[in-house]
Amino acid sequence: MSQAPFYVSPEQLMKDRADFARKGIARGRSVVVMRFDAGILLLAENPSPTLHKIAEIYDRIGFAAVGKYNEFETLRQAGVRYADLRGYSYDRTDVTARGLTNAYAQTLAGVFTTESKPFEVELVVAELGLIPETDQLYRLSYDGSVIDETEHVAIGGQADAITASLAGVRSSQMTLREVFNHGVAALGAATQATLATDALEAAVLDRTTTKQRTFRRLDDAAMSELRED
Repeated sequence: MSQAPFYVSPEQLMKDRADFARKGIARGRSVVVMRFDAGILLLAENPSPTLHKIAEIYDRIGFAAVGKYNEFETLRQAGVRYADLRGYSYDRTDVTARGLTNAYAQTLAGVFTTESKPFEVELVVAELGLIPETDQLYRLSYDGSVIDETEHVAIGGQADAITASLAGVRSSQMTLREVFNHGVAALGAATQATLATDALEAAVLDRTTTKQRTFRRLDDAAMSELRED
């Protein structure tokens, strides 16, 4: 007499996958992305000088991620290929954060529903508009769900605490220095620690630049100049 196959309801299967992904993400250090008056700041708690959580995708598009490095690095590389191909085939202005976000959402949703293990990642795709009103921030979860943010967005293990500490902050009306210090304070408050400059990773999408590519990393010296003791 053959044994009946083990059955798990679809609802339980999806719940187990979601719990697994959330636990993996919660172990990671957080990232916060904030608009400021002349661009967008991407700021992460990240002591590694080489394993970046923040990256450039295209001329006016930045990428931030938390979770398993190999998984979000795979997504970053896929995003660069998507952007390069679309920009080459059509026009550079046809590469948008919304299009890239849709591509990421389809990939994440496909992995979440069909693979045995979901990606343990959360992403932010940020696009610098020609004017502040057209800046775009998109948050993507492990299951492909997308949230359109306005002023700032936090991801990672302490995202809720960071979001709470930034409640009411209109970062788009502040300078880079003000926004940087708000972000550092929020990351530190969430972990109840004072973060050293060399434990941070930061970059900006700069609207004031005359270059086609607007992404610029902030080294330790630049971050030290921005910090308020």
